Amino acid sequence: VQLVESGGGSVQAGVSLILSCAASGYTLQTAWFRQAPGKESVAVASISYIGPIIYYADDVKCRFTISRDNGNKNTVYLQMNSLKPEDTAMYYCAGNLRRLYDSNWAIPSEYNYWGQGTQVTVSS
Repeated sequence: VQLVESGGGSVQAGVSLILSCAASGYTLQTAWFRQAPGKESVAVASISYIGPIIYYADDVKCRFTISRDNGNKNTVYLQMNSLKPEDTAMYYCAGNLRRLYDSNWAIPSEYNYWGQGTQVTVSS
């Protein structure tokens, strides 16, 4: 399965961006991770194919929304509102063929497939 992210860019604080992740095949669980320069990759949000069941990191829960395209469920979006400079990072889409749960959705090693990333830069 190949994952291709798009939608990143350089924006001012307070605006919104929508990231897209297009998968070449089926993934039971799809997530967004982000990695800021010099820092580890951290999970942002994850969505299951069935349900869906959605998880968010605490620091984005009220501002970001993850969703699947109604017509093509292999496409996953990340709507990011009220962007802050601390949201600046490379954003990666990840997927796997197993259902993940509250205990492991945020663990990078649980995902088998990764995209190349899309850069989001937020200036104050």
